[in-house]
Amino acid sequence: MALRRTLGLAARPYSQRAAKDWLTEDFLDALRAVVGSANVSTATVVREQHGRDESMHRCCPPDAVVWPQNVEQASLLATACYSRGVPIIPFGTGTGLEGGVTAVQGGVCFNLTRMDQISALNTEDFTVAVEPGVTRKTLNSFLRDSGLWFPVDPGADASLCGMAATSASGTNAVRYGTMRHNVLNLQVVLPDGRVLHTAGQNRRPRKSAAGYQLTGLFVGSEGTLGLITQATLRLHGIPEATAAATCAFPSVQAAVDSTVQVLQAGIPIARIEFLDEIMMVACNRYSGLSYPEQPTLFLEFHGSEQSVEEQVQATGEIAQLNGGSEFLWAREQEARNQLWNARHNAWYAALALRPGKKGYSTDVCVPISRLPAVLVETKQDLLTFRLTGPIVGHVGDGNFHCLLIFDPEDPDESGRVKEFTLRLARRALAMDGTCTGEHGVGLGKRQFLREEVGEVALSTMRQIKATLDPKNLMNPGKVL
Repeated sequence: MALRRTLGLAARPYSQRAAKDWLTEDFLDALRAVVGSANVSTATVVREQHGRDESMHRCCPPDAVVWPQNVEQASLLATACYSRGVPIIPFGTGTGLEGGVTAVQGGVCFNLTRMDQISALNTEDFTVAVEPGVTRKTLNSFLRDSGLWFPVDPGADASLCGMAATSASGTNAVRYGTMRHNVLNLQVVLPDGRVLHTAGQNRRPRKSAAGYQLTGLFVGSEGTLGLITQATLRLHGIPEATAAATCAFPSVQAAVDSTVQVLQAGIPIARIEFLDEIMMVACNRYSGLSYPEQPTLFLEFHGSEQSVEEQVQATGEIAQLNGGSEFLWAREQEARNQLWNARHNAWYAALALRPGKKGYSTDVCVPISRLPAVLVETKQDLLTFRLTGPIVGHVGDGNFHCLLIFDPEDPDESGRVKEFTLRLARRALAMDGTCTGEHGVGLGKRQFLREEVGEVALSTMRQIKATLDPKNLMNPGKVL
């Protein structure tokens, strides 16, 4: 009883439930019996580490953290939680941006990082199976000598199963697709402990017309329907030739018009990333570079030597028609790494613009034809609201982020940030887009989901949730 009282008091500032009758020594012993004492923790510092991600949402720690080693243990732990009505919160690398791991009702956090096996690599079929502890960099290191790679790259070295849970994408999505296009099968522990194989056990066809698309249902479900304990992924061949370059433009409009025209011309570009002039200033300072501080496109081309040259020529002609500069090339691996590291470090570069302040990353996506208008209007809003908000985006998909750097202790500035983000999300919806292209809904975007999908779609989602999770234990308070 003393343990229960201690944990209850510790959780009270964070949790909506002041008392948890299930949080007993007997329950914790049941968890320990599955995974061992070393893989169960109720320490405050451990719980608080698992109660936050990289978003601005406040820390809501779970009441206990467990580390299953395999799917059998994950299933037994879920069964124990389900029988007692205990919330279950999946945790991977904690790199999410919408509060998806916060335990808003307390519960048990399942840290899945110790499930780290890579199996079933089939180089002829371009497939591999990974557990939640495998990150994208780990997988690509494992694949290095196979001639294959996994291209979905959200920037952070995130868990691949976590990337499936949030339907992540990133810089390569314009050519290779998002997680939704690259997941063939999932192994999922359902809330009651049953183990589901969404496409059938061990099956990995490139396509199927058999029954409902359960894999697609769980990709992007953000841990609200089950624990993803294995993902079978589609791999791609490493291109024969790769070239990267940057191109500066006189205006945001010119850079984005070039992007639209490159895609309309059918050029199979691998990456086309936009950084506005404020972002370029930040990247130059943070990464020690000397690029022109103008709206800029970061470009990468994949293919045969001849194909890459043809892509470069066609893209260069389009850029010049829009006032673009000569390409600054990064042909060697080291130079390309420097370029893309600067892009991936954009978040930290933005934070460095105002040392000691906090950052909030927005995320919207619109049809490509609407991208010029939404970006220009967003830039105007930043001026109107007097905000520091460099813009960076996967503009080949119509997706961009505004990295808002502000002082959360300043009520006036915080209010302007809130108003700006509301206007940005609703502007994207008004232009037939979405309130989130890749971060997910989590806690932060729930208010926009009804506006985006409508009452019938939202009701259908709730019915699916109620069928798979009738006790509302899987990551409660998120998405819906």
